[in-house]
Amino acid sequence: MSVSTTDVAAELKILRKGRGVSANRLADRVGPALHAVCGISAADNAAVVRQKVSDRLGTLIGALPDDLRTSLLAAFALHEQARHPFYQERVHWAAQTLDRDARTVRRRIDEGIDRLAELAVAGAEPAEAPAPSRSWHTEELRVALALDQPVPEAFEFRRVVVDADEIDELDLALTLTSAGPDTTPLRETDLQVDVFYGGVLTGRRMESSDRIGLALRPPGRLRRGDRHDIALRFRAGLRQPHYVCVPRHPCDLFDLHIRFARPLPAEVVRLDKAFQDDARDHSARGTPIEPDEAGEVHEQFRHLVPGFAYGVRWRPVAAG
Repeated sequence: MSVSTTDVAAELKILRKGRGVSANRLADRVGPALHAVCGISAADNAAVVRQKVSDRLGTLIGALPDDLRTSLLAAFALHEQARHPFYQERVHWAAQTLDRDARTVRRRIDEGIDRLAELAVAGAEPAEAPAPSRSWHTEELRVALALDQPVPEAFEFRRVVVDADEIDELDLALTLTSAGPDTTPLRETDLQVDVFYGGVLTGRRMESSDRIGLALRPPGRLRRGDRHDIALRFRAGLRQPHYVCVPRHPCDLFDLHIRFARPLPAEVVRLDKAFQDDARDHSARGTPIEPDEAGEVHEQFRHLVPGFAYGVRWRPVAAG
C-alpha cells in the first residue's frame, strides 16, 4: 500500500488524543496508513497492534532532536512519567519538563508529527533490529542498580530466546573498566555474583584485564524457540561513573533503573549506541537527563546492536 505523509500525520493526530497509545480499543484508532508504516497485518491481535505501534513510534521519535522527542513521547503517552489520561495533561507535563509554555509545546508536537510522518513514509529507521545470533539473543534485559548501598548492587532480570537447535550453556559477561590512572587489573574476586533463578553458574574466567566471562547452565537443555528467564545479583565497586550494556548477542530491550547516592551527580547523560570507549570519556556527548526526587533515573533502549554501548554516565560532584 502506498501512503502519504499527510495520511500518516492525520492518523497520528488522532492517535495522540485521550490516552494515546494506552487507549482502550487502540486497534480501532489505527488507520490504514499507520497499519502500513507499522507493519500491522490483519492477523495481529490488539496486544500485537499496540506493541507494533509503540515500538515503531518509539524508534522514529528517538531520531528527533531532544525537544521534539520529549514533546512527542509525552503526546503519545510513551514516556513513563507522562502517561496521564488526558492529552492536555501530557502537554502540561512536557511544558514543565522543557520549561516552555503549553502553546510552544503544542507547536512542537505538530512539527514533530510532520517529521515522524516523513520518516515513517521514507522507511527511515535509525537502527534496524539486529538479526538473531547463531545461538541465542536477549528479548528483555531489565536492570535495577542501587548506588546508595555500601557496595553498588545490581539486580539483572534477563529473558533469552534460543536461536540454535539446542544449547546447554549461556555465555554472559560483565566489564568493570579502570578509572583514570587506576589501571590495576580486575580480579575475579572483585565481582560477586548470585543466581536467584534460571540455572547454575558453571564457570568464571578473565576475558581481559577488566572483563569477567560467566557461564550459566540452565536447569535443562534449551531448544530453538524456547524462552528462558534468568535473575542475577551483581555486587562490585564500580571503577567508572557509568553503567552500560555492551551486548555480545542482539538485545531487543534494555530497561535500566539507577538509584544514586547523595549528593546527586553534577551531571547525568543517556548514552545510546555509543562507542564503548565513549562511555568513559566525559568529552563524548550524551543526552542530559535529570534524576527524580528520589534520586533515580529510568531509561529504555530498543534493538541494541552488539558491540555498542547503551546506558547512563554520570559526573560526580567535585570533592570539597
